[in-house]
Amino acid sequence: MIPVCVPLLAGNELNYVTDAVASGWISSSGKYVTRFEEAFARYCGVKHGVATCNGTTALHLAVVALGLGSGDEVIIPNFTMIATAFAVAYTGARPVFVDADERTWNIDVARIEERITPRTKAVLVVSIFGNPCDMNAIRRLAEKHHLAVIEDAAESHGAEYFGKKTGALADITAFSFFANKNLTTGEGGMVVTDNDELADRCRYFKNLCFPLRAPRSYVHDDVGFNYRMSNLHAAIGLAQVEKADEYRAMRIRNAQRYKEDLQGIPGISFQQTTAGGLHVHWMNGILLDPSRFGRTRDELIGLLHERGIETRPFFVGMHRQPSLRKRGCGPEGDFSVSDRLAAHGLYLPSGSGLTQEEIEKVCGAVREIGAG
Repeated sequence: MIPVCVPLLAGNELNYVTDAVASGWISSSGKYVTRFEEAFARYCGVKHGVATCNGTTALHLAVVALGLGSGDEVIIPNFTMIATAFAVAYTGARPVFVDADERTWNIDVARIEERITPRTKAVLVVSIFGNPCDMNAIRRLAEKHHLAVIEDAAESHGAEYFGKKTGALADITAFSFFANKNLTTGEGGMVVTDNDELADRCRYFKNLCFPLRAPRSYVHDDVGFNYRMSNLHAAIGLAQVEKADEYRAMRIRNAQRYKEDLQGIPGISFQQTTAGGLHVHWMNGILLDPSRFGRTRDELIGLLHERGIETRPFFVGMHRQPSLRKRGCGPEGDFSVSDRLAAHGLYLPSGSGLTQEEIEKVCGAVREIGAG
C-alpha cells in the first residue's frame, strides 16, 4: 500500500528527543519548546511563536486572544476542515460561511463583503491544501470594515504570497503539526504573530491563565486552557524546521510530477495557485468530472485501493455539518462550489518522501482506471 501521507523524519529528531529524555525535561518546561518557538517564528518572518498541543488549540487561542465571543461573528471559508469552525464556536462566536473560489478552492474573496454584518469582528481564512489566499484583497476588506484577520495555516507551512510566508500575512496565524503536515511534531500546533499583546494573551490563556510575569500564586483571574506542548514534541519540531526548505521543495516537486503525468486525462482538473502565491502542496488534490473521466470519485477511490493506493475524499462543506446547524449556523446561501468539491474531489498520496516510482504507479493507475 502507498499511504496517503507518511511523515518524513530525516533530520535530528532522534538526537533531540533522546537529549530531551536524558535531561529529564519531558514536560512543557524544557529548552526545546523555546527553541522550536523561536525557530519557527523566525522561519515565518515574525517575532512571536507560541507552541500548543495541536493545531485546533492554536486556532482557538488565536480567536480567544482577539477577545471574540458570544454575539460576535467570524467569517470563515465554507470549504475547510471542521476544526476551523469549531475553534470559533468554542468561544461562543458564530462562524459565518463563504463559498469556495472555483479556481483556487480558497475562500471566494468576492463574496466576503456580502456576509459582513454589524456583528462581524474578524475574517478567518484558510490556505487550502497549501495554497495561500489572496491576502491583499482580504486585508483591504478587513481594513475597510475594521476587522481582524486570522489565518488558519494548518496546511501551508512555508507557503508564500508575494514573497512573504504564511504566518506573516495576517494579524495572527495558527499552524498544525499533525503527522501528515509538511512539518510535523506528531501532534502539535503553533500561534505566530508580530503583535506583542496578542502573543502574551496566547501565552497566558494556553497555560491556565497563570500570571506571565509574577510569582505563581494559584489565583486565576480568567478561565484558561491547558494547551501546552511537551518538550518531546518540540524536540521533533525543531528538527523539522531545520529541514523545512528541503521538505517544501520535495512537496512542490512531487506536485509538479503529478501534474505532468496526469495532464490531459479527460475529466481531471487541478487546484490553481493564487496569483502571487507559492503553493506548498500539503495534499495533491484532483477534481473529477465523472461524465468525462468515466468513473465517479468514490469508484476511483475504491479501484485505487484495490491497487494498493490510499486516497482521501475532500472535506464536506460547513453548511452540511449537523454539529454547526445545532449551534445556529444555518445553510443559507449558495455553496455550490463547496458541494462540487466535496462530491468529486480527492487527494492522492502526498508525503514529502514519495518516490518517483510511487508517483508513476499512482498516475498509471489513475490513467488505466479512466481509460477503462
